[in-house]
Amino acid sequence: MITGIKGTRFRRAAAVTLTTGAVLAAGGFGAAPAGAVATPTIAAKGGFVMNNGTAATLYTKAADTKLSTGSTTKIMTAKVVLAQPNLNLDATVTIKQAYSDYVVAKNASQAHLIVNDKVTVRQLLYGLMLPSGCDAAYALADKFGTGTSTAARVKSFIGKMNAAATSLHLTHTHFDSFDGIGNGNNWSTPRDLTKIASSAMKNSTFRTVVKTKSYTAKTVTRTGTIRTMAPWINTNGLLNSYSGTIGVKTGSGPEAKYCLVFAATRNGKTVIGTVLASTSIPARESDAKKLMSYAFAR
Repeated sequence: MITGIKGTRFRRAAAVTLTTGAVLAAGGFGAAPAGAVATPTIAAKGGFVMNNGTAATLYTKAADTKLSTGSTTKIMTAKVVLAQPNLNLDATVTIKQAYSDYVVAKNASQAHLIVNDKVTVRQLLYGLMLPSGCDAAYALADKFGTGTSTAARVKSFIGKMNAAATSLHLTHTHFDSFDGIGNGNNWSTPRDLTKIASSAMKNSTFRTVVKTKSYTAKTVTRTGTIRTMAPWINTNGLLNSYSGTIGVKTGSGPEAKYCLVFAATRNGKTVIGTVLASTSIPARESDAKKLMSYAFAR
């Protein structure tokens, strides 16, 4: 997640036809039958929302258009880790200098992990998903990939991410990084990312992590003492501003602009969705709130 990007708010108007139970086109306000909920206009280039229980589509805007995903990529990073056989969340990973050097070189968001500290897999998941730590992502990819070198293990891990996308039958998704800082070949769509998140949310550990607002890790230093890390604060502002929010992940970057995969539960109904390439942090949150409120109203 790279800060300091300025975007220009834009709006698109499109004719909208609403039918009972289906949105045929979305992106602007249009004539609607009496009692129908007006389709919201969002700043994001792409958006998608579905009922998480039934998988019914509730809103689309360029839902199958390939876009850069930024740090929302880390949803798949976490999903792959949590799918490992015989996973021990309390297993420790020793933080390597390479992880620290990487986030400095990339000017990337980080969990500020300390070289030579021992950090549990569970803690790394919080460091991955709350402050969007690219150092935590690197550590997890190195831990759960296979191979005799760090580079080989990271490549293997990214392969597992792509295999997971294939297993979900996602044809518009490809990963070339463990954290969203891709090399031009890291993309998905609002629909695909929503499906990835919906699948990840079936895991109780994932659900617990992404709804957590703040987490303080206690790591073990090289000398065996306990280090209390500065609290990791969740970058998902919806947790504090939209009632019922249960996740999921923010993302941003020069190409990705401002992204947000979101989910909320109200009155026993859960909606989940994605906005990609919005124009600012406030805009992506506003987009998400509009889409969730629209989805709940339907």
